[in-house]
Amino acid sequence: MSVPIDLLIEPGWIIPVEPAATVLEGHALAVDKGRIIALLPAGEAASRYAPHEHVRLPGEVLLPGLVNAHTHAAMSLLRGYADDLPLMRWLDERIWPAEREHISHDFVRDGTLLAAWEMLRGGITCFNDMYFFPGAAAEAAREAGIRAVLGVTVLDFPSAYAADANDYLTKGLAVRDVWRDEPLVTFTLAPHAPYTVSDRTFEQVATLAAQLDLPMHIHVHETRAEIEEGVSRYGVRPIERLRCLGLLGPNLIAVHAVHLNSQEISQLAANGCFVAHCPTSNLKLASGIAPIPELLASGVGVALGTDGAASNNRLDLLREMRLAALLAKAGSHDATCVPAHQVLRMATLEGAKALGLESAIGSLVAGKWADLCAIRLGDWIDEPCYDPASHVVHVVGREQVSHVWVAGRMRIRDGAPIGPSPRDLIGISGSWHNRLSLRNRHGCTQT
Repeated sequence: MSVPIDLLIEPGWIIPVEPAATVLEGHALAVDKGRIIALLPAGEAASRYAPHEHVRLPGEVLLPGLVNAHTHAAMSLLRGYADDLPLMRWLDERIWPAEREHISHDFVRDGTLLAAWEMLRGGITCFNDMYFFPGAAAEAAREAGIRAVLGVTVLDFPSAYAADANDYLTKGLAVRDVWRDEPLVTFTLAPHAPYTVSDRTFEQVATLAAQLDLPMHIHVHETRAEIEEGVSRYGVRPIERLRCLGLLGPNLIAVHAVHLNSQEISQLAANGCFVAHCPTSNLKLASGIAPIPELLASGVGVALGTDGAASNNRLDLLREMRLAALLAKAGSHDATCVPAHQVLRMATLEGAKALGLESAIGSLVAGKWADLCAIRLGDWIDEPCYDPASHVVHVVGREQVSHVWVAGRMRIRDGAPIGPSPRDLIGISGSWHNRLSLRNRHGCTQT
């Protein structure tokens, strides 16, 4: 007798990520109560299960939902606002002044909602965020139905959100308490960067991370100027400073990590740290190219992030995968470096590991949440397809993402959001565009 289940998906191919370097044909994925219950041959699935919904996707590949290991989601409202500037001018002259003037609960909620749907449309089912008003971001994530890991952002200077480091921590941890029972929302501690956080605050964050068993999420070694400033102010490079303060460990996500020497790579590896690699943002801000082949060779877990839309300008992890692979090959002069299956793992399971979620998401294993995306490979411009994994990394774009599920709940169907209309989302963006007068600030004229 067939077992009733909620969902059976039967695609052309399945890339489960675990086992590694595996592509399955003629298989199906069974889902019930939001979780994967089996990955098995399609014929066996047909006889074993009676699904409430049977989704057939011939010519498509099914893989785990992508994990965006670093972003500032609400900055989707600042997309294109500060192009063609290096990091510190970008922050000092454009971003921080705009945030002082405009950041609010509503700004973060609306910006995060737009970002959430953009990410879902591109196959991202989980994002790791660092921004102000995390409660507003949680509201947006719940409305969109996306999995969110929200940073308790900490700085040693005031903003429209908080007055000082203690205020940031108090407010952020209070939000965490309010959202404790929301299944799609978890938290990290997110001290912004070595140049914005004092030793005392770092020590406080390290203590809280250990007490609460939370990951720590920090920009580090993003630019040479950051390192030079760190040496000038503290006498050591930032990673050594973090080591001395007790922050290096398996719960640390080092964002960017562009400028590393061999000793620092060894320290990250020895302490089980993770790196969130954001190749497009690193290039656009001219920060540099992270030593990903060396990090991987040393055993450092490397995940992928988009950074925010103000420095990218897309929240598109498919593009980050391709760029990460190509930069690694070119930088190492080794065409075998970072093959397709490895970069797919960086965009899925490694991101889940960095966030402490590897038992819940990141691969298509029975018992994990059904966070999934399906990508069309059958368009004539994409043919022929010898290797679906290669196609996902090097051929397709986010416009070919057809279906997305989070915890078994479909969020994208046939490339369209389930819930808001594109007109609704454009309306939210347009409202903020007018309020912030971005056209005038950009020197553009309205036609």
